Amino acid sequence: MVILITGGAGFIGSSLADKLLSAGNRLLVIDNLNNYYDLKLKKQNIVSNLGNPDYTFYEGDICDKELTARIFAANEIDYVVHLASLSGVRHSFKCPFEYLKNNIVGTRNLLEQMRNNKVGKIVFASSSSVYGECNAEKFREDAGIESPVSPYAVSKLACERILRAYSKSYGISAICLRLFSVYGPRQRPDLVVRKFVNLINEDKPVPVYGNGKTVRDYTYIDDIVSGICAAINYDKSLYEVINLGAGKPISLEEVIDTIEKVLGKKAKRQNLPMQRGDVYKTASDITKAYKLLNYEPKISFEDGIRNFIQWEEAQQNS
Repeated sequence: MVILITGGAGFIGSSLADKLLSAGNRLLVIDNLNNYYDLKLKKQNIVSNLGNPDYTFYEGDICDKELTARIFAANEIDYVVHLASLSGVRHSFKCPFEYLKNNIVGTRNLLEQMRNNKVGKIVFASSSSVYGECNAEKFREDAGIESPVSPYAVSKLACERILRAYSKSYGISAICLRLFSVYGPRQRPDLVVRKFVNLINEDKPVPVYGNGKTVRDYTYIDDIVSGICAAINYDKSLYEVINLGAGKPISLEEVIDTIEKVLGKKAKRQNLPMQRGDVYKTASDITKAYKLLNYEPKISFEDGIRNFIQWEEAQQNS
């Protein structure tokens, strides 16, 4: 298959690319290599694939109509995996218009290119942030979503709605995957696991927002990649929204406890109030993912932390 991955130099995108290449697919990868975090890290994510004849990298923006038109016209694309977006809940308050423009306009541009070139399927990386302050014990896909609490969450929910409209109007198969707190090797430096590991190793204070009582459904990267691959192959319905999580929410206190255990080193905890845009809990109900995608997370949180720390140490020693 010929698969276009947007945001393919990032954490999830590059991990997915490695998996799809190993399965014999031909990949087209587009990424604008922005400076949201150290550009060197993104380049490290893709360098091993640049010499592969089945891997073509395009540096550019999904909002660039001319570039995306050239990519679609020059290739017979079977599927699109749309991971590109401006990320970060808290950062989205600093430049909300940029989030809305990049995430919503970029998604619509891709869908127009798909429609014009008769590409029939897209898998979209949505986010658990669309649930906002959901009070349910576990978040189901059919939960009423009335109050996303950040511009980032609003942009992701808007993309889901646009995908649904194009699916209904033009027969494009669209699978929206709501991803829950992905972590593991290649994770962004500003995300909790990598940030906390580095702070503890450097004997620096670890910011414990919400006094450590906030809860997240941390999901290991390999499980997420497996779920995305299953979504690519799913063909039983035209439009679906599906949670991809671990199904085992963990408090921030437990995250730090686990990192301390694996590192064999205590954290200097600094209790701080909640930050704007944060929610107290995310908790995935993955019943639908199991039913439709045969999705079953396999990596425990402690094993995932151990894998990440081993990878991080190898990076620092290379």
